[in-house]
Amino acid sequence: MRPDYDPLDDPPWAMQLVVRAEKADPPSHDAVCEAAATAVVRLLTDPRAAEPEGEWREAVREWESRRIRKVTRRARGVRWPEAEALPGVTVRHAGAQVRAFPPGPVSDVPPQLAKLQVAGLDLAEAQEPAAPPEPPYAVIALNPAVTITTGKAAAQCGHAAQLLLRQGRRRHVAEWVEAGAPVHLARDVPWDRCVKEAAVAVRDGGFTEVPPGTMTAIAWLVRKEG
Repeated sequence: MRPDYDPLDDPPWAMQLVVRAEKADPPSHDAVCEAAATAVVRLLTDPRAAEPEGEWREAVREWESRRIRKVTRRARGVRWPEAEALPGVTVRHAGAQVRAFPPGPVSDVPPQLAKLQVAGLDLAEAQEPAAPPEPPYAVIALNPAVTITTGKAAAQCGHAAQLLLRQGRRRHVAEWVEAGAPVHLARDVPWDRCVKEAAVAVRDGGFTEVPPGTMTAIAWLVRKEG
């Protein structure tokens, strides 16, 4: 699996992520990133994607053989229930709502999603960093030296969670998935320390917002003691 888009992929495929962002009460940047990461894992472990006869299984296999590109879109008003009516997995977390959809060619996105805005989703951070959930959970840290929008950050967190799901120790990953795949976005933690803890790292393809090869996100699992 390789994060982001490669021009050699023909045609390019992507997983669409839709964030509900109403004008009156938008979610926080942190909550959206955490919800997006969990949504990716829950879709990939859903029986429709994970079971041999699952209706999404072949699409996921085809996508993971390419770049694991993700596109984050914004929905508000009537556009959100229109998106939720399509097959996918929604995560509601700390005031955020994010829905992940089975991957497919970027040239064949359902019209209900294609009309949704891609660029410009940039939300405020939570006023106070949230306490981490009870273990097991995944920690994701975003590179503080890199400036990216919430939409881009949500996609990078989704990449990190997916890499952790696929590359982490099987027993530890199974415990995390069984717990619902909770995610904690680390803030105010020294980046160098995070890198030492990391089990996986995301290096961006450089097609949006950052130069190619930029390390955007890292992740690791926190387990129950004992």
